[in-house]
This record gives sequence, structure tokens and C-alpha cells, in this order.
Amino acid sequence: MALENVGKSDLGEAHRSSLEIALAALAFLVMLPLLLLSPSLVTWLSVALALAVTVYFFVILRAASRNPKIRAPPLFVLALFMLPFIFAVSFWLEAYDLTRSISLSVVALGLIFTFWTNFFAVPLAIYHKRLERMEPPLRDSPLVSIIVPAFNEERVIARSIESLVEADYPNKEIIVVDDGSTDNTFAIASSYGRLGVKVYRKENGGKHSALNYGIRLSAGDIIVTVDADSIIARGAVRALVRKFQDDAVNAVCGNIKVLNRINWVTRCQALEYIAGINIFRRAFDLFGAVAVVPGALGAYRRSVLEEGGFYDPDTIVEDFDTTIKTLKSGKIVQASSDAIAYTEAPVGLGDLYRQRMRWYRGNFQTIWKHRDAFLNSRYGFLYQLTLPFVLLTMAVLPFAGVAVWISAALSILSGYAAHVLLMLAIFLALQFLLSLLAIEIDGEDRWLAFYSPFFVVGYKHLIDFFLIKALFDVLMKKEFSWTRVRRVGEASE
Repeated sequence: MALENVGKSDLGEAHRSSLEIALAALAFLVMLPLLLLSPSLVTWLSVALALAVTVYFFVILRAASRNPKIRAPPLFVLALFMLPFIFAVSFWLEAYDLTRSISLSVVALGLIFTFWTNFFAVPLAIYHKRLERMEPPLRDSPLVSIIVPAFNEERVIARSIESLVEADYPNKEIIVVDDGSTDNTFAIASSYGRLGVKVYRKENGGKHSALNYGIRLSAGDIIVTVDADSIIARGAVRALVRKFQDDAVNAVCGNIKVLNRINWVTRCQALEYIAGINIFRRAFDLFGAVAVVPGALGAYRRSVLEEGGFYDPDTIVEDFDTTIKTLKSGKIVQASSDAIAYTEAPVGLGDLYRQRMRWYRGNFQTIWKHRDAFLNSRYGFLYQLTLPFVLLTMAVLPFAGVAVWISAALSILSGYAAHVLLMLAIFLALQFLLSLLAIEIDGEDRWLAFYSPFFVVGYKHLIDFFLIKALFDVLMKKEFSWTRVRRVGEASE
């Protein structure tokens, strides 16, 4: 059942690299009309800030590559908090014309975040791919313990175990921990005992307890976690272990992709993983500060998990929490684009809502739990980059999106519909080009780029709503339980 990368292009690596650079250049050229639409001071301040922060991080990256102990000054934090002030200044600068001020504010807010995030992530992602091509091959094969926590996964557990058995790695043990399932999960998993799979059953205690239970029963120095609905590519384990040849690396994030691309909801998620999550994963990898080692496919050195007290029970996203603990201890967390796992995404809006509520509520819980990292420079890039960026994308951008569309609606009512529609067309073209670029970098299905308009209108607003609701739920200190997504099993087709 092990799969290789879906949608790989027939283009050679040289042609693909040229295409990536061409798409990046074209995307930035598309941004230029936005400058012409709003030739105000705030526009140029936005562009200048975006370029300054990007250049700053490239300089720090090069310096850190020569001296791993180097710590950058907290300029990023200052730049981050400048953003809302720049937006406020736009109203003041254009106060003589209220209608024009609204239109310019729409452009300014979009520019601030669009220019900054893309200037930061896209060049770094292209640079990251070039470095990955130069990674040395695997030299030895230490024992790897693969832990699969499972609760009521009878529809998907078989295909997951089969992919692990077929994984191209010679020195591995597979441990399935049934966390008190009430269906046939344990019986199905036990049938693979003839292939060397170890299956244990315990009382239900949550995913964190199942992971800890499996780790304590394992013997490997490298611990790989795989969700029961994940199907890993044949070379995924080998790719994870290859990263650990660098003694400084203590955790590795896998490359998660959506397998069941069967409708609008799942295809939008497939593009979200590629053009959103994976692009920034590549950028953060360069700083050794990847934000999340996902449960779907991730790896740790055993010593790191033992030092950190294993997985904690006090959040509902144990993977994010454990990654932040690892980064706070000064360890390097990287990512492997070749360690691919395919996961079954929610197929309906109800299931998507339940999944994202758990993710986002748990993320806000984790940010609050580790809030001391925002104020302590000894945490390095976690303090300077990872946590501020996570907070920006989760707690600022959703509200900024609401403000943009309210302003756009007011501008249309004021007779500036053509101006707003032109800006919308430019942003749609920009999103398409950036999505296509991300697809090329990841060697994915180009047809997914035609779902990119929904990341400007539609799907984006759905995700923003989920984020805003999750934030208020956490602020109101509601009690949260683990929300499960209905397993369909259609990916096994």
C-alpha cells in the first residue's frame, strides 16, 4: 500500500528549477500594478518593510550557517508590531478623502501582509529545495521505532500498517497501540502480527497516552509517529533518518499530503497543504525552527522526548506542544520534503469544522502555555520567528481579512466598484501564480492551481471563521474535548 509521490511531473529537475524561478519572478511582477493603483506613502512603506525583513532574514541565515551559535537581534518582533501602526497611518495620510482612504486602506492592508509573507517565504522555499538536492545519502540504518496510536480506526488501520510494513527501511519495529477502541481496530491490527507488527491494547486515555505507552515499549533511538489514517511513501522512513545524520538535528517534520482528492473540500485542503503549510515549512526549516512535527508523520530522537517528559495531556494538539517544547530546549527541528505521508482529509464541511476546531483551539492553548517564549530572547528563532509568525497568521490575518472585505464593500457602495474589482483580479492572478509555484516546488498536480481563487474568496473565509471562533472559545475558557473526524476509507481505493 506504500505510495510514491502523487502527481510528479515529467519535467527534469533543471527544467523544473527554471520554471520555479520564472513563476516567482512573474508573481512579483504581478504585484507591481498594486503599487500603481495606490501610489501613497503607506504603499511604499509596506513594500520597504517587506523587503527589509526578507533581506534581514537572509543575512541572519547566512551568518547562522557559518556560526550555529549566532543569535539575531529581535528586529523581526519590532517589524511585526509595526504592521498595525502602518495600517493606521494610512487612514491619517489619506484623511482628506474618506472614500479614497477606504480603498487605499484595502490595498495597504493587503500589501502589508501579501508582500511580507511572500517576500519572506517564496525565495526561502526555492533556496531550501536547492539545498535539499545536495543532501548526502543515508550512510547507516539505526533502529527506528514506528508508533501508531489508534482509536476506532477499523476503516483505515489496515492500509496504514501495510504501508509501514512495505516501507523501504531495513531496521525498524512497528508498534500499534490500540487506545481502547470499541470497533475491530485491535483485531485488524493484530492480524499483522505474522509480519512482525507489535500490537498492544490499553484503556482509553487519549492520543498522548497512547504515544507515551508505545514509546516506553519501544527500543529505537529514533521514534517515528504515524497516524492510523496515514499512508507513508515507500522512502519516507529513510528520508526522515537521513536528516538525523546531522547530530544537531533532534526532530524532523514529514511532508503531509491529502490523498482523497474527491471533491471541492478535499481539493482545497490538498492545495492548502502544498501552497500554505509546505511552503512555510520549507522556509522555517532553514532556521531549524519548524513549528509543528505532525502526528501524521514525524520523528524525534528518543533522548529529546525523554528529556521533555514525553507528550503532555494539557492541550488537544500534542504534536504542536511537543515541538514547541523541543524548540524551547534549544534543539533544532527540521523538515524532510521526501518523507511523504498521505492522509485522509475531511470530505464534508462538518468534518472539516470538527478537525479545524481541534487544531486551532489546541494551537491557541499551546501558544498560551508557552507564552513565556514571546519575551525571552534565549529561545532564539522560536522567539524571533516561529511563535510570532504563528500568532500573526492565526490571530491577526483572519481579522485583517474581515477588515479588507468590509472596506471593499464600502468602496463598492461608494462608486469604486471597478477599482476594487481590478484589485481583486490582481490578487486572484497573484494567488494562482504563487499556488502554481508551490505545486512546482513540491512536484504536485498542476490542476490544483485552479482551486487557488478560493484562497482569495470562499475557502479562505471559511478558515478565517474557524480561526476567529477558536480564538474566542479559548479566550472564554471553554472546556474542550477531542473532536473526531468521520473515517470514510475512500482513500484506500
